[in-house]
Amino acid sequence: MHLTIFETPLINTVMRWISVLVLRLMGWRIEGQAPAEQKYVLIAAPHTSNWDFPITLMICFALRLRVYWMGKAALFPPVIGGVMRWLGGISVDRSRSGNLVQSTIDAFHHNSRLTVIVPPEGTRGKVNHWKTGFYYIAQGAGVPIALGYLDFARKSGGIGQMFQPTGDIGVDMEEIKQFYRGICGKNPHQFDEATIQVK
Repeated sequence: MHLTIFETPLINTVMRWISVLVLRLMGWRIEGQAPAEQKYVLIAAPHTSNWDFPITLMICFALRLRVYWMGKAALFPPVIGGVMRWLGGISVDRSRSGNLVQSTIDAFHHNSRLTVIVPPEGTRGKVNHWKTGFYYIAQGAGVPIALGYLDFARKSGGIGQMFQPTGDIGVDMEEIKQFYRGICGKNPHQFDEATIQVK
């Protein structure tokens, strides 16, 4: 995996203190703590706004997480793309999702420490289903899923719990969705956990 800001000790430390200060000034509270596991998939939901990205990054700095995150290819144009990769970004070609799942599984197998953020909605727009790539990545790599969240109603965010896939995706997804019941995105009309289906 490529070098990121999270692997740069001095800058990472400075960004942590800046993030803690900014979140506090914005009225946000950080909940949970960094997982003890060295390898896991981190899902971040609900994803309903452009604000999710900077707030999520600040929470990652505050919790001292070393993360990579997946974003659509349009976020990685020349020059700016280099900055996005330094911030942990991995460009995603949505037409090759199967290859992406397997390549991410391979990355987990070849690294002793790895955290990859995957938004299950796949977009900040309104959706009625969750993509299941994050589940199959975790299952294929034999790693747990960290349930991360941003609750704009309470201005709180963090990691709620770790979930180990059982292989029964129907049952597992219902349990994961139950965790997000009542968590409010910035644009709550775009996320209704009661009607979300898997795809």
